[in-house]
Amino acid sequence: MKAYDTKDIRNVVFLGHGGAGKTTVVEALAYISGITTRPGKVTDGNTISDYDKEEQKRKFSISTSIVPIEFKDEKETVKINLLDTPGFFDFVGEVEEAISVADAAVIVVNCKSGIEPGTRKAWELCEQYKLPRIFFVTNMDDNDASFRELTIKLTTEFGRSISPLQIPIREDGKFVGYVNVIKQKGRKFTTASNKVEVPVPDYVEKQLETARASLMEAIAETSEELMERYFEGEEFTPDENYDALRTNVQTCSLVPVVMGSGLAAQGMNYLLQCINRYCPSPDVRECVGKDLASGERFTAKCKSDASTSLLVFKTIVDPFIGKYSLFKVVTGEITPDTTLYNTIKEQDEKIGKIYVMCGKDAKEVSKLSAGDIGALSKLDVTQTGDTLVAQRNAPVAYNMAEIDTPYTYMAYETVTKGDDDKVAAGFAKLLEEDKTLKIVNDAENRQSLVYAIGEQQLDVVKSKLEDRYKVKIELVKPKFAYRETLRKKVEVRGKHKKQSGGHGQYGDVLMEFEPSGDLTTPYVFEERIFGGSVPKNYFPAVEKGIQECVLKGPMAGYPVVGVKATLIDASYHPVYSSEMAFKMASTLAFKEGFMKASPVILEPIASLKVTVPDAFTGDVMGDLNRRRGRVLGMNSNHHGKQTIEAEVPMSELYGYGTDIRSMTGGLGHFEYQLEKYEQAPVDVQNAVIAAAAQEED
Repeated sequence: MKAYDTKDIRNVVFLGHGGAGKTTVVEALAYISGITTRPGKVTDGNTISDYDKEEQKRKFSISTSIVPIEFKDEKETVKINLLDTPGFFDFVGEVEEAISVADAAVIVVNCKSGIEPGTRKAWELCEQYKLPRIFFVTNMDDNDASFRELTIKLTTEFGRSISPLQIPIREDGKFVGYVNVIKQKGRKFTTASNKVEVPVPDYVEKQLETARASLMEAIAETSEELMERYFEGEEFTPDENYDALRTNVQTCSLVPVVMGSGLAAQGMNYLLQCINRYCPSPDVRECVGKDLASGERFTAKCKSDASTSLLVFKTIVDPFIGKYSLFKVVTGEITPDTTLYNTIKEQDEKIGKIYVMCGKDAKEVSKLSAGDIGALSKLDVTQTGDTLVAQRNAPVAYNMAEIDTPYTYMAYETVTKGDDDKVAAGFAKLLEEDKTLKIVNDAENRQSLVYAIGEQQLDVVKSKLEDRYKVKIELVKPKFAYRETLRKKVEVRGKHKKQSGGHGQYGDVLMEFEPSGDLTTPYVFEERIFGGSVPKNYFPAVEKGIQECVLKGPMAGYPVVGVKATLIDASYHPVYSSEMAFKMASTLAFKEGFMKASPVILEPIASLKVTVPDAFTGDVMGDLNRRRGRVLGMNSNHHGKQTIEAEVPMSELYGYGTDIRSMTGGLGHFEYQLEKYEQAPVDVQNAVIAAAAQEED
């Protein structure tokens, strides 16, 4: 593939609900552009995009794939980088990485399924990053699909910016072609996306008139001159129509709706024409970053006559195809065998060969211009999100799209003893690929935790470890960080006395234990002994005993907090007393005193924020009450959503990600952080103590 100028490049991300048909559409586009001789099928596991074994096994996309194609329009040939993204919410990090380098989006909607949660999520992402977008309605060859009903729903859901550019033609109930709203001419498919001109059917005339009037009004609103001509009843020229549409699409004030069938490869040429004519080339949009020398905001336009800089937006680490760092050239040009400076790691990177990825296949190229997307292999220090520049004295860091924080987690255990190092190495490679994964070593509860966006992603991680790196892990419910404390004041004596079997030992303390009032601190130690009855050099040993005891409480073995321990009296033996004896005495006193002082189990309480559409607030608050949560308030974002703030026990948030998606149709999201500790209900305390006893046995 030749090197294309910036103005002849289109970077388009395909978004939509899982199963809507994104990968099938991308496969059809690859087929009609000549990359493949026959289109693959997701069900057969032979598509260009879904090349990973997990994707082929599960029959859906897990990671973003790039498929670059060349499209020859009437006047020009352009390169279109198709970024095929997953539709399931567990893999939203892949979508966010792709959006970082996309200049426009195609939102794929299954005509029969209609607007789904993933459709709304795609729209929200386009709104957030101000991405120009096109709706592509697929599955038009289904006899039950109604394009008219869907466009009405799209308009109701997303506003008056929705503008159909086509109207379907059906014969005997079958989708056979379309009417071009701009040209007011009929098109009938012959083979795949090839077509011939046909008369506009009578039954389409009224719908065509309505659609064209709406479209012409939107075009007229782009300038005062066009508006005057529109009111005078003057027709616009084809070039004026295209220019006005391009302006409207690129300012996000108009969203074209086009149609076809991914499986039958129908409507693909028209979709490519729309991408070429209406979607912006990379030089239209600004890339935003930070000037690392001054700390100020930095913007750059994609242009090839500037110094080279690029953003690494994704990493592929695969034992079969190797390691590749995917990048977008932001400014300048990149050629093989050069040295670039990593502004984040502050180290040089030696650049060898340059590739463009087509699914899993890496094709070597001699040059890439500003705005294009490529890949580098085996970089030493560069990771996803890093910026590489040619000039060390002008360091900048380009912004990535915001990657979701993982809140769903489980504990994992190595199935085969001795595989811990192999598991750690496998996780290290997976973490390079996926920025929504996180590994935490919970030393307190002696467990290793893996965090992800959802349970489906955790299952994929487990499967990848086994398939790629030949190690097995078991995912189990995690232990929660409970605490123990006391509620009343007690006085207790602890005496350690040993007179047989070697050197004698003697330590005797009278201690007072009570709540300190501070649950953030394990203990406070004081002494109130007067008259020198015990040498002061034994006092640190008494505190040492308390210090060790609070690490593992007497009730269930959890750390102790909020205890005030006061040494009020003691006695010693001039020969047999020692620091060890006094430490043992304070240990005995603590264990006895703690159990007499009305001890309780404290549970961790999270501060939770849940953002959901207005219609689901009642269901969500009811669910929070069932989880022993306290709703503190609710704030509207004035866009049809509410943010509910609540305090919920951490143990009750286990599995919450799956439940909130089920309750809200995938439209709710949440975040939380540990806020404080509170006394757990009696039944919870009993369950925690029983579980600890069982584990001890």
